[in-house]
Amino acid sequence: MTTLKSSNFRLVGERVPRHDAWAKAKGEQLYSADWALPGMLHGKVLRSKYPAAILRAIDTSRAKALPGVRAVLTAADVPHNRDVTKFGQMRDVGAGFEGLYKVLAEVGGKIRFKGEAIALVAADSEELAERACALIEVDYEPQEGVFDPREAILDNAYLVSSEDASNVIMRTRVEQGDLEQAWEKCHLIVENDYYTSPHEHAYLETESGSGWPDENGGITLRVGTQVLEHYRTIAKVLGLPHTKLRNMSVPMGGGFGGKEDITVETYLALLVKATGKPVKMVWSREESIEAHSKRHPMYLHYKTGVDRDGFILAQEVSIVMDGGGHTYLTPWVQMYATINGSGCYNIANLRCESVSAFTNNTFSSANRGFGVPQVNFCYERQMDCIARRLGISPYELRRKNLLRNGDPLATGFVPLGHVALDQLLQQTWDKLNQTPKPERLPDGRKVGRGIACGMMGYGRLCFLHDISRIGIRIELDGSVTLRAGVPDLGGGQSSVLAQIVAEELGLGIEDVRPLIMDTHMTPLCGTTTATRQLYMSGNACLAAVQPLKERLARKAAAIIRDNQWPQNPATGYIWRPDIEHILGHLVFADKKIYYGPDPGKNVDFVAVVAHVSNEGGELFSEGQFNAPFTEVPDLNNIKGQILPDMTYTCHGVEVAVDEATGDYQVLRIVAAIDCGKAVNRNSVEGQLEGGTAYNLGWLREDLAWEQGITRANSFATYLIPTAADVPDIETIIVESRGGLGPYGAKGVGEPSDNSIAPAIVNAIADATGLEFNTPLIKPETLYLALQNERN
Repeated sequence: MTTLKSSNFRLVGERVPRHDAWAKAKGEQLYSADWALPGMLHGKVLRSKYPAAILRAIDTSRAKALPGVRAVLTAADVPHNRDVTKFGQMRDVGAGFEGLYKVLAEVGGKIRFKGEAIALVAADSEELAERACALIEVDYEPQEGVFDPREAILDNAYLVSSEDASNVIMRTRVEQGDLEQAWEKCHLIVENDYYTSPHEHAYLETESGSGWPDENGGITLRVGTQVLEHYRTIAKVLGLPHTKLRNMSVPMGGGFGGKEDITVETYLALLVKATGKPVKMVWSREESIEAHSKRHPMYLHYKTGVDRDGFILAQEVSIVMDGGGHTYLTPWVQMYATINGSGCYNIANLRCESVSAFTNNTFSSANRGFGVPQVNFCYERQMDCIARRLGISPYELRRKNLLRNGDPLATGFVPLGHVALDQLLQQTWDKLNQTPKPERLPDGRKVGRGIACGMMGYGRLCFLHDISRIGIRIELDGSVTLRAGVPDLGGGQSSVLAQIVAEELGLGIEDVRPLIMDTHMTPLCGTTTATRQLYMSGNACLAAVQPLKERLARKAAAIIRDNQWPQNPATGYIWRPDIEHILGHLVFADKKIYYGPDPGKNVDFVAVVAHVSNEGGELFSEGQFNAPFTEVPDLNNIKGQILPDMTYTCHGVEVAVDEATGDYQVLRIVAAIDCGKAVNRNSVEGQLEGGTAYNLGWLREDLAWEQGITRANSFATYLIPTAADVPDIETIIVESRGGLGPYGAKGVGEPSDNSIAPAIVNAIADATGLEFNTPLIKPETLYLALQNERN
């Protein structure tokens, strides 16, 4: 088959409005909580009031007797209350990756965190459901618990789980070179302990959805999720075949990893099955913050050695991760943290060891960056500490040590895509320092500037054998239906697929209608996680559209050859090139198919579609893309290709610090990324700006955990940045065309947020001379540090 490629892009690389832009801008987009059905019941969850306890007994009789209550369920009512989590992958990988998924806490077992689900209620109104929850009598035997993962891994620690003999979830390690020899050659060794705090997703839409029974004994859900494939786990919990559980999902009002785990889906399905009626469930903000996953808190130790010129000779990293009460995605996050622990630098001698542990804190799982922001913060703080100690600029130190094309990662694998770190660092540094830095502002505040680089993979771990599949159908009027089970969490995941199809077929994006997120009607595209959708589903989209394009091109070439080549009036002889020659010069654009050397020779797209249809040709195609396949690595020394490729970033920041109050303001942000190829420039900039703002908030967002209790459980106490806190972000978009995605694109969603936090802390250190080993720097923290420095 001849592969037809666009030589001159019409849509790719442009600021193409998304197909759903107007609906969202006008507030017309419907999300999970917006749907209602006649006769709908309301579901509520009764949650544990203790972070650590033995669940002795549950009495639901008073709740069941309340008029208007239609169902009260406990673990005893769940057909399969325990399952092994698969999180959407097709392959069983073992090696401790799959954790126990428990729907409801069981009598005789342990409560593992405050907010753990104990019972479910369905009632005629929300108020009735809440009253019924209050009438359920629970007999707890409170336990001491353990809330520090460093204590949890000790031999005599309180055991969080009654199913496990240890609190250790998993241990991993990456090692290369000879550390002991390298330490002896070091001119300077810098050691620091770091702590990275938990982080709330803080999406606008809390976990919510609805479900209803269908006429065939099945259950349909309408729940926004990052993993459509969870329908299989939910079906297994209920004892139903996969064909009896359907999720007609909807776009999410934010996800950031928090909707990668099962949220309301199983609860809704159980209540629908128990009542035979539609049920709706919407979590409150307090419930969402207290009872759902967080970014993993980590305790990290970094030891870095350099020679006199600042070249890194050795680095040793130790990580202890707080997994909270359940496993969920902790092992996966741990893999990312471990293989990225040494950062985006060429280090010949290194060791990174990590351990994750259960505690009685709120469980940890996926959060934007997936374990990388924590290590990114630490290794970039190390770089600034070393630069200060050596008396060289932080820019120069980074420039000397950055990974470049051909350099291996910590696992020994050489990235397949382009490494643009040098270019990103240079452009960010130059833009940040276009004007000299003032020592102080006119109002007396001290000014500091900081810079940080970052690196993160896009695409899922290669040993998961990831796939994505797309379906495309051309209608007789030339419009196109795109079928894709792609969960859309606001990043334009479905629009970019429509843009690719429109580009390839010479149509407008308005001519392509994406039908997405239906487990029964759309091909499964895999999870909207791991910055994978453009890479995986974009390539699957190309695989689906190419056979159609080839089919249409052959028919167009025949029409053009037969009808549009001139006849010699003297001889009647008609010279015509062969089909293959014409095929090599066809261009799809403006709803026509042109012969490139002579654009006057063309045929309407719709006419070609009609010819193909009349001749019985197929106007439908499905395409599949398979990521690189590898085997599960040895976790004692991880080697080889763990992720398909890497995306690289750099952030530069200017801050102003009020030494009298400890308050600080981010004045400027320069955010740079190599996106490979910007398929939609608006989307790339939006992701880069959004990721930057997301992790800027990490510096002040404090959940105020105390012995498993979340003190800041609302937006009145958990303070996220407002528009007044985020300056205009100056973006630098590098297009190396060196990615593995369509047209050389790379993923940008998660990598965009990793290097902003260390850049801000580096800027604060530049302004004050104070070194901070945590990203959580509230004004009171800075004020006390300044006071201590003065004293």
